[in-house]
Amino acid sequence: MGDDRETTRRRRECLSCTKRFTTYERVERSPLTVIKKDGRRETFNRDKLILGIHKACERTRVTRQQIDHVLDTTERELRSQEKEEITSATIGNLIAEELKKLDKVAYIRFASVFRRFVEVEEFQRELKKLL
Repeated sequence: MGDDRETTRRRRECLSCTKRFTTYERVERSPLTVIKKDGRRETFNRDKLILGIHKACERTRVTRQQIDHVLDTTERELRSQEKEEITSATIGNLIAEELKKLDKVAYIRFASVFRRFVEVEEFQRELKKLL
């Protein structure tokens, strides 16, 4: 979060116990609406993306900071498009591209769920692209 220009990091101290802690502040923007594959609409939920990315990155060397960077980069790109509605496919493709740069296994895991791979041949095609 340190290099994110839209996030302010503040060090604070509790007046009661004098323990120090860090807070992160973000500018609150108008909500993005995600258009799902079946046509439903729902509010963009960063926490939902975190869960999916964490699942894809289990037992890999991808750090929490790298995951935060993927999310920050994705959200910044979505907001730069200046649209209030965005397809889930657009979000998934942005995240997949960022994961591909970090870790091939995490990318394949994420892509297999996001693109709904059903057949082994779909995995093979995607692996061939990576190799």
